[in-house]
Amino acid sequence: MVTMADVFTDNGYKTGVFGKWHLGENYPFRPNDRGFQEALVHGGGGIGQSPDFWGNDYFDDTYKHNGKFEKYAGYCNTVWFNEAIDYIEKNKDEPFFCYIPTNLPHAPLNVDEKYVAPFRGKVSERLAKYYGMVEKIDEDVATLFKKVTELGLDENTIVIFMTDNGPCPWFVGVEMDFETGFVEEGYTAGMRGAKIWGYENAHRVPFFIRWPKGGIQGGKDIDALSAHIDVLPTLIELCGLKRADSLSFDGRSLMPLLNGKINQWDDDRTVFVHNQRVEYPLKDKEYQVLTKDWRLVNREEKELYNIKNDGGQQVNVVEENPQVVEELYKRYEDWWQDVSVDFGGYAKMYVGSEHENPVTLYSHDAHTRNGEKIWVVNVARDGRYQLDVNRWPNESGKRIGENSKGALEDRIESATLKAGNILQTVEVDKDMTSAKFVVDLKAGITCFQSAFKLKGNDKISGAGFVYVNYMGEGDNQNINEYVPSVEMNF
Repeated sequence: MVTMADVFTDNGYKTGVFGKWHLGENYPFRPNDRGFQEALVHGGGGIGQSPDFWGNDYFDDTYKHNGKFEKYAGYCNTVWFNEAIDYIEKNKDEPFFCYIPTNLPHAPLNVDEKYVAPFRGKVSERLAKYYGMVEKIDEDVATLFKKVTELGLDENTIVIFMTDNGPCPWFVGVEMDFETGFVEEGYTAGMRGAKIWGYENAHRVPFFIRWPKGGIQGGKDIDALSAHIDVLPTLIELCGLKRADSLSFDGRSLMPLLNGKINQWDDDRTVFVHNQRVEYPLKDKEYQVLTKDWRLVNREEKELYNIKNDGGQQVNVVEENPQVVEELYKRYEDWWQDVSVDFGGYAKMYVGSEHENPVTLYSHDAHTRNGEKIWVVNVARDGRYQLDVNRWPNESGKRIGENSKGALEDRIESATLKAGNILQTVEVDKDMTSAKFVVDLKAGITCFQSAFKLKGNDKISGAGFVYVNYMGEGDNQNINEYVPSVEMNF
């Protein structure tokens, strides 16, 4: 799949990302594999998640710089912006694409007290911290804009400010009634719902764009239906980028709206949003069909809202408009047919490749079957591999038998590893940090399955981390006898 960074790189731009990635920790899914020449990112979908460096807490953390963990001083958001500013300054005389996907505002709500204090007592404690994070973002964006101006780049630099989804109702942005989806505390601009929660406040987000030299400045609001899929087609047209003839888009360029040639689309444009968060995407699961006039919302049952007259989605008019429901659902079915061609496949991480060795596999990216963690991998070459199965990451120094607080529970009896037709077991003692396995594997797609067996019963606990290292040539007889896992039937 071609990324925005790929397109800019192919057109001679310098490309950098600073902040959140959340599109894969291993080759070929890392930012440097996907068109970014410079990448400074935390692991997983948030700081402190399992692919992130152990002990990270937003302050003086360790992040991945071009694939290697490095220590940085300061608050996370300030690190992203300072490093991005340095990157821009180094590349100011060349075309550049700088992407700063901040992890703020996001749980855990760790931010300096000075940003929280102005809101404390006016809203709930969690919203005070959330708004403090927003305040910190504002501060860092202002610092970035000031530097861009100082460098003389402000007139001919396209600046886009946007976000990925609405506020979260569980940990951060709003307090919501989970029965109705109506927000009880927190700013929503009158919209119903929250992140994932199916209504307008889940997916309607700000999109600001500025390019003075290109005639795109303030004082203009555009309410034509648009989406994230429009950003790349728009930038290709604005920047005059070349693109492969084979590259097609679901989105469209916003340029005719930005330059005032049109105020609305000539067609009845339809945009689709769906929430999956399951192993295999399911048709008819929590979707919304968006048009200029309507919102078809599918949760427990279909709901329909006239968004022009009912922006807060308070009056469900599904019964009065069966033909509208039928038409919008037909559009959804056509869209599903188009996008679902490979929903049964797996994102295969490579092990033993020249691009990444050794490899760390995280439970964050694993499938789960009966308590076991399962990784679908592509073995890059025949040979001998060492697999270290951990409960905790290496940098933590924690033993397999420890709990999260460091107390030794001594309740794990053994560790198992299955790779194709190979099944090995290692007894676990109280001092072990890893259970080590050595296997000879054949190149190709297979699965690694691993778990810890608990003492005194048949219960198991999935492995948290597997460290895979290609060691060299293996035993030919072992390799010839090896039978890989069938990926669809693990």
